[in-house]
Amino acid sequence: MGLNLRTILIEIRCRGGLIQCAKQLPVSIRCFGWKRGLKFLYKQISRNDYQTWIKRYDTLDAFLEVQILDQIQAMENRPKVSLLMPVRSIPLKFLEAAVVSVQSQSYDNWELCLITDALVDPAAQLMLEGLVKADSRIHLISQPEGDISAGLNAALTQTAGTCLATMACCDVLSRHALFYIAQAEVAHPEAALLYTDEDRISEQGVRYAPHFKCAFNPELVLSQNRIGHLVVYRSERIKEAGGWRQGFTGAEDYDLAIRMIARLHPSQIIHIPRVLYHQRTVRGKPIDIMVTATQAVAAGRRAVSNYLVKSGRGGYVEPCTEAPQYNRFRYQLPIERPWVSIIIPTRDRAELLGMCLDSIFAKTTYPHFEIIIVDNGSVEAATEELFQRQPADKVKVVHDDAPFNYSRLNNLGVKFAKGDVICLMNNDIEILTPDWIEEMLSFALQPDIGCVGARLWFPNGRLQHAGVITGLGGIAGHPNKFFPKGFKGYQGRAVLTQSFSAVTAACLMVRRQIWEQVNGLDETLAVAFNDVDFCLRVKAAGYRNVWTPYAEMNHHESASRGNETTPEKQARYQEEINRMKSRWQDSLINDSAYNPNLTLVHDDFSLAWPPRV
Repeated sequence: MGLNLRTILIEIRCRGGLIQCAKQLPVSIRCFGWKRGLKFLYKQISRNDYQTWIKRYDTLDAFLEVQILDQIQAMENRPKVSLLMPVRSIPLKFLEAAVVSVQSQSYDNWELCLITDALVDPAAQLMLEGLVKADSRIHLISQPEGDISAGLNAALTQTAGTCLATMACCDVLSRHALFYIAQAEVAHPEAALLYTDEDRISEQGVRYAPHFKCAFNPELVLSQNRIGHLVVYRSERIKEAGGWRQGFTGAEDYDLAIRMIARLHPSQIIHIPRVLYHQRTVRGKPIDIMVTATQAVAAGRRAVSNYLVKSGRGGYVEPCTEAPQYNRFRYQLPIERPWVSIIIPTRDRAELLGMCLDSIFAKTTYPHFEIIIVDNGSVEAATEELFQRQPADKVKVVHDDAPFNYSRLNNLGVKFAKGDVICLMNNDIEILTPDWIEEMLSFALQPDIGCVGARLWFPNGRLQHAGVITGLGGIAGHPNKFFPKGFKGYQGRAVLTQSFSAVTAACLMVRRQIWEQVNGLDETLAVAFNDVDFCLRVKAAGYRNVWTPYAEMNHHESASRGNETTPEKQARYQEEINRMKSRWQDSLINDSAYNPNLTLVHDDFSLAWPPRV
């Protein structure tokens, strides 16, 4: 098929994604160049044909409708859901559509509190009064003050529901939204906060730009409002938290979510991986915006800063370097800085190891570190000369001549390390960020965090590592691999600090206490997946693993070992695949840092056909 701009735009228009994909076009061209950018965008369109996806997987037919109604009737406990809707001056057709979407719910145990103030259009006020008279489940609450938080708090005191959510007066709920919420409430009686996936809906009623979220991800929530819409709270927990705070206009819900999260155990926060909320847009922009985007972002950043202080973690928050609408944050380091032991397995290739060592000594600003080189049978004179040139107070060489086993070599290196913090590093790493240790250490020292990974680039500027998603490509894969610098990835996930199930051991930092708790790397995984297995065991022990884009390095991947080309290596690789599948089973395809509506075939966060919900 001939690929040109006209073909691409026609295809975009036919697939109903003009608004969404038109925004991606200049970014794709800038990052990839014209030819590769067009090809990339075409693949994205093909994999993300959201209109077809909706028809196949997110449309209620008569059979599903009956199933849902039967399940509702079978519910012994049917929680009442209170919806709070602050009313603003918007076109009446959108306000009416919002209310109708609530009235059309398959689940009927709800109440809708319409919050008005003196600025509401008289025609809208008249329409709302008519709705209240016609439906006893709809209540009108007048709030003389114009502050949205004051209105929400006034409504909070008058609600009868056991759980509560807010929605904008122009947005739309899916017909089955409250059913899935009630179902989750019943299935998780301990839950205090539930949130759902969402998309946007144009003024013509076309759905687009789905936002498929992951399970609760503390670092990602602090990096951006990843909770978003639709968020449901236990009503009494909102009251305990003090309700909505004034002074956070534009980020009231974000501030509440952060304060609620600080009071909850992660098991009390439940993600429903279904698109249950549709945000209304006109010409591609949300219309229920009370303040400018800049003001909303600033208010959200204040909420994050407030959390860092009150949580006792300390630290700072500032605009994300590559996406200023999002946040970059770092936890505060202790006054007494721990010693970090960097473990580097190697075999010859002195020029490669030399580059790695030189970059560490030339770039690293953190003073308290040592390097343990685990030499696996080097024979070249250049390698020995390189060892001799290293400062004895900083570098220790440990020799091991047994057949290559990456796990054993690192386990051996840790035995000779004196640091309270261990950093695994490949010999083909080149440091780019001077404060890389400080950045990774700020997370590694948190009591609830296990492994910390860095952002690794290929020497040609393409992305190599931005976290690991299990199940991707079979066992595990790197999302956004080979993407160029400047490309933010799906919902900014290529540039934001966040939790992942695993990070690569090409540069991995972890506290020694955790290393010993899970018994280090598994030596039956000699080459492949030992880092993924280690991270999963750390996660199973109750810690979360974090990836930061602010510790950056070049990675000359596998330069010292080469590819798996011989029959022996391929057989060993297959054996390690089988071992991982046997050990972790279905958990591999249920990665909490991913969404079951997204593909496990490609690494670009495109749609799953079919979803795994």
